[in-house]
Amino acid sequence: MTTLCRPAIAVPEHVITLEDTLDLARTLHAGHEQLGLVLRLIENTGVQTRHLVQPLTDTLKHPGFERRNLLYTAEAKARVPEVVGRALSHAEVEAHDIDLIIYVSCTGFMMPSMTAWMINKLGFRSDTRQLPIAQLGCAGGSAAINRAHDFCRAYPQANVLIVACEFCSLCYQPMDLGVGSLLSNGLFGDAIAAAVVRGEGGRGVRLERNGSYLVPDTEDWISYSVRATGFHFLLDKRVPTTMGMLAPALRTLTEQQRWNVSELDFYIVHAGGPRILDDLSSILRLPSETFRFSRATLTERGNIASAVVFDALDRLFEEDSTAALGTGLIAGFGPGITAEVTLGRWTASAPFVGERDRAVLRREPQAKAHGDLDDGSAAQPAAAPAG
Repeated sequence: MTTLCRPAIAVPEHVITLEDTLDLARTLHAGHEQLGLVLRLIENTGVQTRHLVQPLTDTLKHPGFERRNLLYTAEAKARVPEVVGRALSHAEVEAHDIDLIIYVSCTGFMMPSMTAWMINKLGFRSDTRQLPIAQLGCAGGSAAINRAHDFCRAYPQANVLIVACEFCSLCYQPMDLGVGSLLSNGLFGDAIAAAVVRGEGGRGVRLERNGSYLVPDTEDWISYSVRATGFHFLLDKRVPTTMGMLAPALRTLTEQQRWNVSELDFYIVHAGGPRILDDLSSILRLPSETFRFSRATLTERGNIASAVVFDALDRLFEEDSTAALGTGLIAGFGPGITAEVTLGRWTASAPFVGERDRAVLRREPQAKAHGDLDDGSAAQPAAAPAG
């Protein structure tokens, strides 16, 4: 049976708190006619802390799209290897055991993909298949799980490595002053996640069914405008209402499995904001505690785009309170409006109980060669990346 093993998570060393964010908004946008609304919206996100790759003074600057993308590349190469190593260890496999690498990111661009660099530098076989996913935004992490599941069903003894690398702060646009952009500046954070899906063996979530759903005619609700200055995140005010459109798709998929969406044992849901979780609680008639893993990720990390589902899933492993073979759902939502949903059963993870993988990842020496960051821990501002 295909098994999603425990993820490894890392966040950069620079931290911004909610109070830092509010003070920053008051200072930078003192004359904004809707400042009061922006401050209330940021407070209502529930985000208390975020981790970002640059100090505050550097994040507020815009050195140009080229230099930002060079920084993205350098930071990815510096930070990804350690996270990948832990994910492989959790799955009890080696680099040469991996048959497919899926790399998910919507906050920077590389061609060849980061997958090629990983194969050359991290010990993966030259015949390892590559699948970069860039344009599904926050749904990308769940989509990667689904594509890994599909691959292992086609090749039952295969192993798939998923890496989600999101530096949302590198999409910060100081001249974007719309309410949606300013809200995004108080919501998004940076993180790297990795996880292995095994076709045979492993402990974690045994994957059983997956599905996708796109809400018709909502393409412009979450999007990027690609300009000379880089990626500009566009967020329609109707986005918070999408759970009313997506919840029926969750219900349909679980019914196809002959499960009841309101009677599962665990729920790992992308936390784009508290409204998503509140609406799902109401629509599916579930207590707020049901989404505690997603709420904790939102509170401690902010919206870390495609990495959210892995951070929330890691918290399920940490708690390890679900009965063996308990049923559950993993869901990510992003541009389209798109939902990517996985159904699976929990298996015991006793060897990992008590381990804390949501580590702050210090730079590797490789990053210093680029002179990208100092090692201070200055507070950071927010970013405005993918849905």
